[in-house]
Amino acid sequence: MQSIMIAALFAAMLAAPVAQAVDSASTTATKTAPQKSTTLKAKKTKAAPPQEAVVQEKVVYHVNDASVARVAMRNIDNHLNASPDAKIVVVTHGKGIDFLLNGAQDDKGPYEPQVAGLKNRGVTFDVCRNTLKGRNLDDGAVIMEAQVVPSGVAEIGKLQAREGYVYLKP
Repeated sequence: MQSIMIAALFAAMLAAPVAQAVDSASTTATKTAPQKSTTLKAKKTKAAPPQEAVVQEKVVYHVNDASVARVAMRNIDNHLNASPDAKIVVVTHGKGIDFLLNGAQDDKGPYEPQVAGLKNRGVTFDVCRNTLKGRNLDDGAVIMEAQVVPSGVAEIGKLQAREGYVYLKP
C-alpha cells in the first residue's frame, strides 16, 4: 500500500512541471498569435418587436378663473371619453376655486352635479388652502367632491416635477 502511495506522489510531481509548461506555452501562444474562435454561431431567428411600456396618462388641469370652469369640465369629459384610463387632477386657486364652493352656480345652474359626475369617473378636484385663508373661508366652504391642498401652485409643481403629470390650462 505504501508503494502505491509513493508511486502516485511521484507521478503527481512529474505531472506538475508538464502542466506548468503547457500553461506557459499556451499563454505565450495567446500573446503572439491570435486564436480562432471556437464558439458556435447561433441560428439567426427573427426577434419579437419590443413591447411598449404601458405608461399611465397623467394630466393636471390648472383652473385659476371660475369663468372657464364649464369649459374645463367639458374638456375633461372629452379627455376621459378618448382616454378612459387617464388620471386627471384639477387644481384650483385664486378665482378658480369659486365653482368648487358650496352653492356655486352660473347661468346654467349648479356646478356640483357636473363636478360629481367627473369625480365618479376618477377625477380629483383640489382647492388651494391659501386662497381660502385669504378669503377668510375654512375647508367647510368647499363642496364634498373636492379636497383642500396647502397651496394650489405648489400642488401643480409637485404633480409635474415629482409625479410626471402633463400640464393643461383651459
